[in-house]
Amino acid sequence: MSIPKKIPVVRKELLLPFIIITSLFALWGIANDLTNPMVSAFKKVMPELSNVQASLVQFAFYFGYFFMALPAALFIRKYSYKSGILLGLTLYAIGAFMFYPAAANEEFNFFLISLWIITCGLAFLETTSNPLILSLGDKETATQRLNLAQAFNPIGSLTGMIIAQVFVIGALRSDDYTTEAYNALSSEELASIRENDLSVISIPYIALGVLVLAIMALIIFTKIPKTAAEDKMGLSESFKKLFSNRNYKHGVIAQAFYVGAQIMCWTYIFQYVDNLNASTGEDYTATYFNVAAMILFLAGRWIGTGLMKTINPSKILMLFGIGGVICCAGSILLPGITGLIALVAVSIFMSIMFPTIYGIALKDMGDEAKIGSAGLVMAIVGGALMPVLQGSILDMGGSGFADIQIFGFIPEVKFSFILPLICLAVVAHYGYATYKTSK
Repeated sequence: MSIPKKIPVVRKELLLPFIIITSLFALWGIANDLTNPMVSAFKKVMPELSNVQASLVQFAFYFGYFFMALPAALFIRKYSYKSGILLGLTLYAIGAFMFYPAAANEEFNFFLISLWIITCGLAFLETTSNPLILSLGDKETATQRLNLAQAFNPIGSLTGMIIAQVFVIGALRSDDYTTEAYNALSSEELASIRENDLSVISIPYIALGVLVLAIMALIIFTKIPKTAAEDKMGLSESFKKLFSNRNYKHGVIAQAFYVGAQIMCWTYIFQYVDNLNASTGEDYTATYFNVAAMILFLAGRWIGTGLMKTINPSKILMLFGIGGVICCAGSILLPGITGLIALVAVSIFMSIMFPTIYGIALKDMGDEAKIGSAGLVMAIVGGALMPVLQGSILDMGGSGFADIQIFGFIPEVKFSFILPLICLAVVAHYGYATYKTSK
Protein backbone atom coordinates (compact mmCIF):
# COMPACT_ATOMS: atom_id res chain seq x y z
CA MET A 1 0.00 0.00 0.00
CA SER A 2 1.52 3.32 -1.05
CA ILE A 3 1.71 6.22 1.37
CA PRO A 4 -0.08 9.33 0.00
CA LYS A 5 2.32 12.10 -0.87
CA LYS A 6 2.05 15.19 1.31
CA ILE A 7 0.91 18.24 -0.66
CA PRO A 8 3.20 21.23 0.02
CA VAL A 9 1.60 24.52 1.00
CA VAL A 10 3.97 26.30 -1.43
CA ARG A 11 5.91 24.45 -4.13
CA LYS A 12 9.62 25.25 -4.44
CA GLU A 13 9.32 26.76 -7.92
CA LEU A 14 6.69 29.23 -6.63
CA LEU A 15 8.47 30.12 -3.39
CA LEU A 16 10.13 33.36 -4.58
CA PRO A 17 7.00 35.01 -6.02
CA PHE A 18 5.10 33.79 -2.94
CA ILE A 19 7.59 35.60 -0.67
CA ILE A 20 7.48 38.79 -2.76
CA ILE A 21 3.67 38.91 -2.80
CA THR A 22 3.51 38.04 0.90
CA SER A 23 5.60 41.16 1.66
CA LEU A 24 2.64 43.22 0.42
CA PHE A 25 0.47 41.79 3.22
CA ALA A 26 2.85 43.36 5.75
CA LEU A 27 2.88 46.60 3.76
CA TRP A 28 -0.85 47.22 3.99
CA GLY A 29 -0.77 46.08 7.62
CA ILE A 30 1.51 49.04 8.38
CA ALA A 31 -0.97 51.47 6.81
CA ASN A 32 -3.98 49.92 8.59
CA ASP A 33 -2.57 50.09 12.09
CA LEU A 34 -0.70 53.33 11.65
CA THR A 35 -4.11 54.81 10.82
CA ASN A 36 -6.22 53.23 13.61
CA PRO A 37 -4.73 55.46 16.38
CA MET A 38 -5.18 58.53 14.17
CA VAL A 39 -8.83 58.76 15.26
CA SER A 40 -7.58 59.47 18.79
CA ALA A 41 -4.67 61.62 17.52
CA PHE A 42 -6.83 63.95 15.41
CA LYS A 43 -9.30 64.24 18.30
CA LYS A 44 -6.46 65.50 20.51
CA VAL A 45 -4.93 67.84 17.91
CA MET A 46 -8.35 69.14 16.81
CA PRO A 47 -10.49 69.07 19.97
CA GLU A 48 -13.35 70.73 18.10
CA LEU A 49 -13.99 67.38 16.36
CA SER A 50 -16.70 65.12 17.80
CA ASN A 51 -16.11 61.37 18.10
CA VAL A 52 -18.20 60.84 14.95
CA GLN A 53 -16.18 63.45 13.03
CA ALA A 54 -12.88 61.94 14.20
CA SER A 55 -14.13 58.49 13.15
CA LEU A 56 -14.34 59.81 9.57
CA VAL A 57 -10.63 58.95 9.49
CA GLN A 58 -11.68 55.30 9.42
CA PHE A 59 -14.59 56.02 7.07
CA ALA A 60 -12.32 57.70 4.52
CA PHE A 61 -9.66 55.02 4.90
CA TYR A 62 -11.90 51.98 4.52
CA PHE A 63 -14.34 53.49 2.02
CA GLY A 64 -11.51 53.47 -0.52
CA TYR A 65 -11.67 49.67 -0.51
CA PHE A 66 -15.35 49.70 -1.41
CA PHE A 67 -14.91 52.33 -4.11
CA MET A 68 -11.91 50.82 -5.89
CA ALA A 69 -12.17 47.03 -5.44
CA LEU A 70 -14.36 46.32 -8.47
CA PRO A 71 -12.41 48.64 -10.83
CA ALA A 72 -9.26 46.90 -9.58
CA ALA A 73 -10.72 43.48 -10.39
CA LEU A 74 -11.73 44.61 -13.89
CA PHE A 75 -8.26 46.09 -14.38
CA ILE A 76 -6.41 42.88 -13.52
CA ARG A 77 -8.82 40.87 -15.69
CA LYS A 78 -7.88 43.00 -18.66
CA TYR A 79 -4.16 43.26 -17.90
CA SER A 80 -2.41 41.14 -15.27
CA TYR A 81 -1.85 40.58 -11.57
CA LYS A 82 1.50 42.37 -11.79
CA SER A 83 -0.03 45.46 -13.42
CA GLY A 84 -2.63 45.61 -10.65
CA ILE A 85 0.05 45.42 -7.98
CA LEU A 86 2.13 48.20 -9.57
CA LEU A 87 -0.86 50.52 -9.96
CA GLY A 88 -1.87 49.83 -6.36
CA LEU A 89 1.59 50.71 -5.08
CA THR A 90 1.56 53.91 -7.15
CA LEU A 91 -1.73 55.07 -5.59
CA TYR A 92 -0.46 54.06 -2.14
CA ALA A 93 2.64 56.24 -2.56
CA ILE A 94 0.68 59.22 -3.94
CA GLY A 95 -1.73 59.18 -0.98
CA ALA A 96 1.13 58.93 1.51
CA PHE A 97 3.03 61.86 -0.01
CA MET A 98 -0.16 63.98 0.02
CA PHE A 99 0.13 64.12 3.81
CA TYR A 100 2.77 66.84 3.36
CA PRO A 101 0.45 69.45 1.77
CA ALA A 102 -2.36 68.31 4.08
CA ALA A 103 -0.24 69.18 7.13
CA ALA A 104 0.96 72.42 5.55
CA ASN A 105 -2.65 73.54 4.98
CA GLU A 106 -3.84 72.21 8.38
CA GLU A 107 -6.99 70.93 6.70
CA PHE A 108 -8.69 67.84 8.16
CA ASN A 109 -10.57 67.11 4.91
CA PHE A 110 -7.27 67.07 3.01
CA PHE A 111 -6.02 64.34 5.36
CA LEU A 112 -9.21 62.38 4.70
CA ILE A 113 -8.66 62.60 0.92
CA SER A 114 -5.05 61.43 1.36
CA LEU A 115 -6.19 58.42 3.38
CA TRP A 116 -8.85 57.63 0.78
CA ILE A 117 -6.25 57.60 -2.03
CA ILE A 118 -3.99 55.32 0.03
CA THR A 119 -6.77 52.78 0.37
CA CYS A 120 -7.68 52.99 -3.29
CA GLY A 121 -4.14 51.67 -3.75
CA LEU A 122 -4.63 49.08 -1.02
CA ALA A 123 -7.82 47.92 -2.74
CA PHE A 124 -5.73 47.10 -5.81
CA LEU A 125 -3.16 45.27 -3.68
CA GLU A 126 -5.71 43.19 -1.76
CA THR A 127 -7.90 42.44 -4.78
CA THR A 128 -4.79 41.21 -6.56
CA SER A 129 -2.71 39.55 -3.84
CA ASN A 130 -5.34 37.42 -2.12
CA PRO A 131 -6.55 35.44 -5.18
CA LEU A 132 -2.98 35.31 -6.50
CA ILE A 133 -1.80 33.60 -3.30
CA LEU A 134 -4.74 31.19 -3.51
CA SER A 135 -3.71 30.26 -7.05
CA LEU A 136 0.02 29.80 -6.32
CA GLY A 137 -0.26 26.09 -5.58
CA ASP A 138 -2.69 23.25 -5.10
CA LYS A 139 -6.38 23.85 -4.39
CA GLU A 140 -6.27 21.55 -1.37
CA THR A 141 -3.88 23.88 0.46
CA ALA A 142 -5.26 27.20 -0.83
CA THR A 143 -6.92 28.38 2.41
CA GLN A 144 -3.93 27.27 4.48
CA ARG A 145 -1.60 29.08 2.04
CA LEU A 146 -3.60 32.30 2.32
CA ASN A 147 -3.55 32.07 6.12
CA LEU A 148 0.23 31.63 5.94
CA ALA A 149 0.62 34.74 3.77
CA GLN A 150 -1.83 36.68 5.94
CA ALA A 151 0.23 35.70 9.02
CA PHE A 152 2.74 38.34 7.92
CA ASN A 153 0.07 41.05 7.91
CA PRO A 154 0.15 41.39 11.74
CA ILE A 155 3.92 41.95 11.57
CA GLY A 156 3.23 45.03 9.49
CA SER A 157 0.40 45.94 11.84
CA LEU A 158 2.71 45.76 14.86
CA THR A 159 5.17 47.99 13.02
CA GLY A 160 2.40 50.50 12.30
CA MET A 161 1.27 50.50 15.94
CA ILE A 162 4.78 51.07 17.26
CA ILE A 163 5.37 53.89 14.77
CA ALA A 164 2.04 55.45 15.78
CA GLN A 165 2.91 55.33 19.49
CA VAL A 166 6.58 56.35 19.34
CA PHE A 167 6.56 58.84 16.48
CA VAL A 168 2.99 60.19 16.66
CA ILE A 169 0.99 59.71 19.88
CA GLY A 170 4.06 60.01 22.11
CA ALA A 171 5.29 63.11 20.25
CA LEU A 172 2.05 65.15 20.22
CA ARG A 173 2.44 68.38 22.16
CA SER A 174 -1.33 68.68 22.52
CA ASP A 175 -1.24 65.51 24.63
CA ASP A 176 0.98 67.23 27.22
CA TYR A 177 -1.85 69.37 28.58
CA THR A 178 -4.99 68.71 30.57
CA THR A 179 -8.21 69.88 28.91
CA GLU A 180 -8.36 72.92 31.20
CA ALA A 181 -4.73 73.90 30.60
CA TYR A 182 -5.06 73.41 26.84
CA ASN A 183 -8.15 75.62 26.68
CA ALA A 184 -6.32 78.31 28.66
CA LEU A 185 -3.54 78.68 26.06
CA SER A 186 -3.41 81.74 23.82
CA SER A 187 -4.46 81.52 20.18
CA GLU A 188 -0.80 81.86 19.10
CA GLU A 189 0.24 78.97 21.36
CA LEU A 190 -2.64 76.82 20.13
CA ALA A 191 -1.71 77.55 16.51
CA SER A 192 1.92 76.59 17.15
CA ILE A 193 0.93 73.31 18.82
CA ARG A 194 -1.47 72.41 16.01
CA GLU A 195 1.14 73.14 13.33
CA ASN A 196 3.70 70.96 15.15
CA ASP A 197 1.32 68.08 15.78
CA LEU A 198 -0.07 67.91 12.25
CA SER A 199 3.50 67.78 10.99
CA VAL A 200 4.20 64.94 13.45
CA ILE A 201 1.21 63.03 12.07
CA SER A 202 2.35 63.47 8.46
CA ILE A 203 6.00 62.38 8.78
CA PRO A 204 5.42 58.58 9.15
CA TYR A 205 3.15 58.57 6.09
CA ILE A 206 5.73 60.38 3.99
CA ALA A 207 8.38 57.85 5.09
CA LEU A 208 5.94 55.06 4.24
CA GLY A 209 5.59 56.50 0.75
CA VAL A 210 9.36 56.18 0.26
CA LEU A 211 9.22 52.52 1.42
CA VAL A 212 6.39 51.82 -1.03
CA LEU A 213 8.45 53.18 -3.93
CA ALA A 214 11.35 50.91 -2.94
CA ILE A 215 9.11 47.82 -2.89
CA MET A 216 7.57 48.85 -6.20
CA ALA A 217 11.05 48.86 -7.75
CA LEU A 218 11.53 45.31 -6.47
CA ILE A 219 8.19 44.16 -7.89
CA ILE A 220 9.05 45.55 -11.34
CA PHE A 221 11.94 43.10 -11.60
CA THR A 222 10.03 40.11 -10.17
CA LYS A 223 8.47 37.61 -12.56
CA ILE A 224 4.90 36.80 -11.51
CA PRO A 225 3.94 33.38 -12.94
CA LYS A 226 0.84 32.97 -15.08
CA THR A 227 -1.72 30.85 -13.27
CA ALA A 228 -4.63 28.78 -14.45
CA ALA A 229 -7.00 31.36 -13.00
CA GLU A 230 -5.83 33.83 -15.63
CA ASP A 231 -7.68 32.00 -18.40
CA LYS A 232 -10.44 34.39 -19.39
CA MET A 233 -14.12 33.84 -18.61
CA GLY A 234 -16.89 36.10 -19.84
CA LEU A 235 -17.64 38.93 -17.41
CA SER A 236 -21.39 38.30 -17.46
CA GLU A 237 -20.73 34.60 -16.80
CA SER A 238 -18.54 35.51 -13.83
CA PHE A 239 -21.24 37.68 -12.28
CA LYS A 240 -23.89 35.06 -12.94
CA LYS A 241 -21.86 32.38 -11.15
CA LEU A 242 -21.14 34.67 -8.21
CA PHE A 243 -24.74 35.80 -7.68
CA SER A 244 -25.92 32.20 -7.74
CA ASN A 245 -23.30 31.13 -5.21
CA ARG A 246 -24.93 31.29 -1.76
CA ASN A 247 -21.69 30.40 0.02
CA TYR A 248 -19.97 33.36 -1.65
CA LYS A 249 -22.75 35.89 -0.97
CA HIS A 250 -22.89 34.98 2.71
CA GLY A 251 -19.09 35.15 2.80
CA VAL A 252 -19.16 38.78 1.63
CA ILE A 253 -21.62 39.64 4.42
CA ALA A 254 -19.52 37.82 7.03
CA GLN A 255 -16.39 39.60 5.81
CA ALA A 256 -18.03 43.03 6.17
CA PHE A 257 -19.06 42.26 9.74
CA TYR A 258 -15.64 40.82 10.60
CA VAL A 259 -13.72 43.85 9.34
CA GLY A 260 -16.12 46.15 11.20
CA ALA A 261 -15.46 44.22 14.42
CA GLN A 262 -11.70 44.33 13.95
CA ILE A 263 -11.53 48.05 13.27
CA MET A 264 -13.85 48.90 16.18
CA CYS A 265 -11.85 46.80 18.65
CA TRP A 266 -8.51 48.24 17.55
CA THR A 267 -9.70 51.85 17.21
CA TYR A 268 -11.83 52.36 20.30
CA ILE A 269 -9.52 50.54 22.68
CA PHE A 270 -7.98 54.02 23.10
CA GLN A 271 -11.29 55.43 24.37
CA TYR A 272 -11.81 52.29 26.47
CA VAL A 273 -8.46 52.86 28.20
CA ASP A 274 -9.16 56.59 28.65
CA ASN A 275 -12.45 55.69 30.34
CA LEU A 276 -10.68 53.13 32.55
CA ASN A 277 -8.05 55.69 33.57
CA ALA A 278 -10.73 58.29 34.34
CA SER A 279 -12.78 55.91 36.47
CA THR A 280 -9.92 54.23 38.37
CA GLY A 281 -7.24 56.92 38.53
CA GLU A 282 -4.75 54.63 36.78
CA ASP A 283 -2.44 55.70 33.96
CA TYR A 284 -2.57 52.87 31.43
CA THR A 285 -1.19 53.45 27.91
CA ALA A 286 -3.63 52.23 25.26
CA THR A 287 -1.00 51.54 22.61
CA TYR A 288 0.71 48.94 24.80
CA PHE A 289 -2.56 47.04 25.08
CA ASN A 290 -3.11 47.41 21.36
CA VAL A 291 0.36 45.96 20.73
CA ALA A 292 -0.48 43.07 23.08
CA ALA A 293 -3.67 42.51 21.06
CA MET A 294 -1.66 42.42 17.85
CA ILE A 295 0.83 39.93 19.31
CA LEU A 296 -2.11 37.68 20.24
CA PHE A 297 -3.52 38.24 16.74
CA LEU A 298 -0.21 37.15 15.21
CA ALA A 299 0.00 34.11 17.49
CA GLY A 300 -3.59 33.17 16.68
CA ARG A 301 -2.90 33.42 12.95
CA TRP A 302 0.03 30.99 13.19
CA ILE A 303 -1.88 28.64 15.51
CA GLY A 304 -4.93 28.69 13.26
CA THR A 305 -2.85 28.02 10.15
CA GLY A 306 -1.36 24.98 11.89
CA LEU A 307 -4.75 23.70 13.04
CA MET A 308 -6.07 23.79 9.48
CA LYS A 309 -3.79 20.88 8.61
CA THR A 310 -6.15 18.60 10.52
CA ILE A 311 -9.34 20.60 11.27
CA ASN A 312 -11.92 21.91 8.80
CA PRO A 313 -11.37 25.70 8.33
CA SER A 314 -15.13 26.35 8.70
CA LYS A 315 -15.15 24.62 12.10
CA ILE A 316 -12.20 26.70 13.25
CA LEU A 317 -13.97 29.87 12.03
CA MET A 318 -17.09 28.93 14.01
CA LEU A 319 -15.16 28.20 17.24
CA PHE A 320 -13.05 31.34 16.96
CA GLY A 321 -16.21 33.39 16.30
CA ILE A 322 -17.79 32.06 19.50
CA GLY A 323 -14.62 32.84 21.43
CA GLY A 324 -14.66 36.42 20.10
CA VAL A 325 -18.29 36.89 21.17
CA ILE A 326 -17.49 35.70 24.71
CA CYS A 327 -14.52 38.09 24.98
CA CYS A 328 -16.59 41.04 23.68
CA ALA A 329 -19.21 40.26 26.32
CA GLY A 330 -16.42 40.29 28.91
CA SER A 331 -15.20 43.70 27.76
CA ILE A 332 -18.71 45.06 28.36
CA LEU A 333 -19.61 43.36 31.62
CA LEU A 334 -16.32 42.78 33.46
CA PRO A 335 -15.00 45.62 35.65
CA GLY A 336 -11.68 47.46 35.47
CA ILE A 337 -8.58 45.92 33.99
CA THR A 338 -10.33 42.54 33.63
CA GLY A 339 -12.66 44.00 31.01
CA LEU A 340 -9.69 45.51 29.17
CA ILE A 341 -7.91 42.15 29.13
CA ALA A 342 -11.05 40.58 27.66
CA LEU A 343 -11.04 43.24 24.92
CA VAL A 344 -7.38 42.51 24.15
CA ALA A 345 -8.14 38.77 24.02
CA VAL A 346 -10.71 39.29 21.24
CA SER A 347 -7.78 39.62 18.82
CA ILE A 348 -6.63 36.02 19.13
CA PHE A 349 -10.06 34.90 17.95
CA MET A 350 -10.24 37.45 15.11
CA SER A 351 -6.84 36.33 13.84
CA ILE A 352 -7.86 33.73 11.26
CA MET A 353 -11.14 35.28 10.19
CA PHE A 354 -10.26 37.41 7.15
CA PRO A 355 -8.24 34.84 5.18
CA THR A 356 -10.47 31.95 6.26
CA ILE A 357 -13.67 33.68 5.15
CA TYR A 358 -11.84 34.63 1.96
CA GLY A 359 -10.71 31.08 1.26
CA ILE A 360 -14.10 29.52 2.06
CA ALA A 361 -16.04 32.06 -0.03
CA LEU A 362 -13.79 31.62 -3.10
CA LYS A 363 -13.45 27.84 -2.80
CA ASP A 364 -13.47 25.96 -6.13
CA MET A 365 -13.69 29.15 -8.21
CA GLY A 366 -11.82 29.63 -11.46
CA ASP A 367 -11.51 32.95 -13.26
CA GLU A 368 -14.58 34.32 -11.44
CA ALA A 369 -12.32 34.45 -8.35
CA LYS A 370 -11.01 37.79 -9.67
CA ILE A 371 -14.42 39.41 -9.56
CA GLY A 372 -15.27 37.43 -6.42
CA SER A 373 -12.16 38.82 -4.78
CA ALA A 374 -13.42 42.33 -5.50
CA GLY A 375 -16.65 41.63 -3.60
CA LEU A 376 -14.72 40.40 -0.58
CA VAL A 377 -12.43 43.43 -0.67
CA MET A 378 -15.44 45.75 -1.07
CA ALA A 379 -16.75 44.14 2.13
CA ILE A 380 -13.93 45.92 3.95
CA VAL A 381 -16.33 48.89 3.85
CA GLY A 382 -17.58 47.42 7.12
CA GLY A 383 -14.50 49.06 8.61
CA ALA A 384 -15.75 52.41 7.33
CA LEU A 385 -19.34 52.16 8.57
CA MET A 386 -19.15 50.37 11.92
CA PRO A 387 -16.69 52.75 13.68
CA VAL A 388 -19.01 55.67 12.86
CA LEU A 389 -21.88 53.83 14.57
CA GLN A 390 -19.70 53.13 17.59
CA GLY A 391 -18.58 56.77 17.66
CA SER A 392 -22.24 57.83 17.81
CA ILE A 393 -22.69 55.67 20.93
CA LEU A 394 -19.64 57.33 22.49
CA ASP A 395 -21.07 60.76 21.71
CA MET A 396 -24.12 59.89 23.82
CA GLY A 397 -21.96 60.89 26.79
CA GLY A 398 -20.71 64.13 25.29
CA SER A 399 -17.01 65.00 25.45
CA GLY A 400 -16.35 63.25 28.75
CA PHE A 401 -16.50 59.62 29.77
CA ALA A 402 -19.00 57.63 31.81
CA ASP A 403 -21.53 60.48 31.64
CA ILE A 404 -24.23 57.99 30.67
CA GLN A 405 -24.68 54.63 32.36
CA ILE A 406 -26.47 52.09 30.15
CA PHE A 407 -28.78 49.90 32.24
CA GLY A 408 -27.62 51.91 35.25
CA PHE A 409 -24.09 50.51 35.48
CA ILE A 410 -22.37 50.19 32.06
CA PRO A 411 -20.60 53.33 30.72
CA GLU A 412 -21.43 54.12 27.09
CA VAL A 413 -17.76 53.48 26.17
CA LYS A 414 -18.00 49.85 27.33
CA PHE A 415 -21.54 49.37 26.03
CA SER A 416 -20.44 50.44 22.55
CA PHE A 417 -18.60 47.12 22.20
CA ILE A 418 -21.98 45.44 21.75
CA LEU A 419 -21.43 46.25 18.05
CA PRO A 420 -18.30 44.07 17.56
CA LEU A 421 -20.04 41.36 19.62
CA ILE A 422 -22.90 41.27 17.11
CA CYS A 423 -20.46 41.32 14.19
CA LEU A 424 -18.49 38.33 15.50
CA ALA A 425 -21.73 36.42 16.09
CA VAL A 426 -22.46 36.81 12.36
CA VAL A 427 -19.00 35.40 11.55
CA ALA A 428 -19.53 32.44 13.91
CA HIS A 429 -22.82 31.68 12.16
CA TYR A 430 -21.12 31.72 8.75
CA GLY A 431 -18.54 29.26 10.04
CA TYR A 432 -21.29 27.02 11.38
CA ALA A 433 -23.33 27.17 8.16
CA THR A 434 -20.39 26.35 5.88
CA TYR A 435 -19.14 23.61 8.21
CA LYS A 436 -22.56 21.98 8.20
CA THR A 437 -22.67 21.92 4.38
CA SER A 438 -19.08 20.65 4.06
CA LYS A 439 -19.59 17.58 6.27
